[in-house]
Amino acid sequence: MPTHEIRRAYKRPAISDQQKRRELSLLRQQQNRFDAQSHARRLASTLLSFNQPPSSSSSSSEPHCISEEHDEGDEGDEDVYEEDNDDDQLQNGTQLNQIKDVRQASKLRGQESRRWFARQLMLPEWMIDVPDCLTLDWFVLARPAGKRCFVVSINGTTVSRQRNGSVLHYFPSALPSGARTRENSGSAQSYCILDCIFHEMDQTYYVIDILCWRGYSLYDCNADFRFFWLNSKLSESGACKPPSHYHKYRFSPVPVYNCDQSGLLSAYTEKVPYVKDGLLFYNKHAHYQSGNTPLTLVWKDEKCSQYVIDTDSAGKVPSKQQVVLELQSDGKVTTSDDPPVVFGCLDQEFLLKSGLSPGNLLRFSISDGGLTFVDGKLEKADLQYQDKPNRARAFADSYSKAISI
Repeated sequence: MPTHEIRRAYKRPAISDQQKRRELSLLRQQQNRFDAQSHARRLASTLLSFNQPPSSSSSSSEPHCISEEHDEGDEGDEDVYEEDNDDDQLQNGTQLNQIKDVRQASKLRGQESRRWFARQLMLPEWMIDVPDCLTLDWFVLARPAGKRCFVVSINGTTVSRQRNGSVLHYFPSALPSGARTRENSGSAQSYCILDCIFHEMDQTYYVIDILCWRGYSLYDCNADFRFFWLNSKLSESGACKPPSHYHKYRFSPVPVYNCDQSGLLSAYTEKVPYVKDGLLFYNKHAHYQSGNTPLTLVWKDEKCSQYVIDTDSAGKVPSKQQVVLELQSDGKVTTSDDPPVVFGCLDQEFLLKSGLSPGNLLRFSISDGGLTFVDGKLEKADLQYQDKPNRARAFADSYSKAISI
């Protein structure tokens, strides 16, 4: 090769547009700062009062503990929900996107309620490419298997609500304002909101994030600060102590590591007191964003999760992997992302014969043609309609999950 010839660096073809969406999400969170304090206060109030069971004596100092578990577990990415009538099906998915006020959301029922509450949690995308600056800008932790939920302590009681808004437990806790004791008493503004996973085997709430502490909102704080605040405040409160009369369940932070070689190895291989369900990756600069976000990612394989591949109700892997999509009014089937990704379009004649309606969730198998990508974007999907999934499903698969199958 002549000495004057310039070597051009090899540019790897794009696997996906996930990195671009990560950059856009970071930019958008700077531009769209909302009233986080007001949102946190309304969310805490709604999570406590929504479908609250009657109390025989609101002034009693005795601990009040109610369990309203509806399922056997929440391992994997989907929850199991109680069934609704068909007329509860959401007919227009855009209605939920228009509801920003928690007080409006408290009036929702059935499928609409499930979908709105599910989107208040920060939901990770599946890792389909390696983020830029992974070792510098990201944390990693071993995700516990269990029931994902909000835990709110306010007005002398604590409530945990699953992704659909249904109550998991009402109980006293050592969290601020979490029990009617002299130590935990506080004003109505002294509430806490935690993002947790309830691990059935050891009856422990593992805290993976914090949204509010003693009325101070952390929505607009980056992950680096939220994890620091979580670890220091949770241990100070006594919530990590063993259960007692006024502290029904133990809380525990999840070990968080810098995403370098040592941290990855620790999160992936070290023993933890819970069953692992993959690895969670957090961008250090990310705020707490409701709904799907590329600034938190999940990775699963056979060594770090029991739930790598979707199975049927009998626990068997289907012959062809499947994807759940939402039917739109124009016949297109899309993911749960914002904006949604279109995977195909159903014939109007087929829709009339099948009786399917906009807002229905539909299960498709991925046929031999698979998924075709051009420049990291979906170009074509070879799908075959199967049936409607269980009405337990709150929403369609995300794009990142669908293409990681």
